[in-house]
Amino acid sequence: MKKFFLLLFLLTHLLLFSQTKPGDFKYDDFKTPEYCGTSCHVDIYQQWRQAMMSEAFTHEWDEIEYFDLALPHSEKDENVAEVKAGCNACHAPLAYVTGDIPPKRPKFNTRANESVSCEVCHSIVGYSGDIPYNGNYIMRAGKTKFSSRKSDVESPVHIIEKNDLFKSGDFCGICHNEKSPFGVWVKSTHLEWKEGPYSKEGVQCQDCHMPKVEMRTASMSKVYPDARSHLFHGAHDKGKLSGVIELRIQPDIREVEPGQTVKFSVILFNAKAGHKFPTGSVEDRLVWLEVNAFDSKGNKYHLPVDKKGFEGEDYTISQTGILAYQDLGIAKGITNFKGLERDAIPSGNRIFRKAYLDPQGRLTIQQWNTASFGVDYRIGPREAVLETFTFRVPENCPPGKMKITATLNYQLLVKSVGEFLGVPPSEYETIKINEHSTEITILD
Repeated sequence: MKKFFLLLFLLTHLLLFSQTKPGDFKYDDFKTPEYCGTSCHVDIYQQWRQAMMSEAFTHEWDEIEYFDLALPHSEKDENVAEVKAGCNACHAPLAYVTGDIPPKRPKFNTRANESVSCEVCHSIVGYSGDIPYNGNYIMRAGKTKFSSRKSDVESPVHIIEKNDLFKSGDFCGICHNEKSPFGVWVKSTHLEWKEGPYSKEGVQCQDCHMPKVEMRTASMSKVYPDARSHLFHGAHDKGKLSGVIELRIQPDIREVEPGQTVKFSVILFNAKAGHKFPTGSVEDRLVWLEVNAFDSKGNKYHLPVDKKGFEGEDYTISQTGILAYQDLGIAKGITNFKGLERDAIPSGNRIFRKAYLDPQGRLTIQQWNTASFGVDYRIGPREAVLETFTFRVPENCPPGKMKITATLNYQLLVKSVGEFLGVPPSEYETIKINEHSTEITILD
């Protein structure tokens, strides 16, 4: 009898606490976001609709990346075959757990289009293993919904069960950590937070990306002073990006004669982000520091960054004419593809990036085809970085005030890649993170 109960316990444990796999559920096991948001969770639903969570599958770049790159690549290279299903675990979870793999493109308007919906998150009870990553959630669909608190009223349609995982950044790590098929951490936002100062101080991911606000969580609930907004603002939110890195520039001398050399120092400080910047899809991101001088007659001089001499620094200084991303040719069926402009910005700027390398050691923007890394030159939480720019004032420089401006720019996607793949320009537009100017006087 004891063996029977032990077996029953083990079977129950496996049923409730094993990682959710494709085919474990049917679409009908989950309500639509509209069902949740029409009369009860109106405010939260409207917040979610404006967040990237609601577009994780339908967003233009995500569609192109999966259907035009990852999917055909997975069918041509057995080393990355797992991404055919795996991408959907976090970008189209309902398609993943129902075994609808690959789902149809967004234009067919299937339930995959619900992306990361209300029912997805509020059906999660935990994750498999010690580290949350690669969509290793454990899901329990049904009438019981899981949340960070018990409601003050009884819901007419579901049971609410408190789960403290919803208060922890570990919940976010389920999809904001990712290992490639080659076993390297191609997304590590949660791990960066875990290793940084904010986690040690008890500041969770939700505190910044789901800030507390006074509101109702449902139309029939009381007004909570600390309800969690469902904004999820991050890399696609210009307000969130603005000022994430503070910067200041100053010269070593203020009065300079033509032909004389002046050194400008720029200090960059990650004052806002609880993880490295940039983070997430770092293989796509481009962050660069550009310094320009303007003399009294409006002539512009671009100042190249001083080299520091560390290993792999070449990846962190922009240079025109350097080609990369040759592995795009696999999915696109282009034999001996020569590649695209690596940086697609003027030469001499300091780039803050992590170099993702394909199995042949070439720079890639395809995280699933990343086998190793080059230099990781990003700015960690509460980390300050110093960059210098040495400038020899031209002999013919007119006298008067010279303004020197340091600008930190950001692109979600390298422009050359976006143009090649037909991604909407909004995805690779240049976004100003911060800017600061100083002055020197050019003597007569």
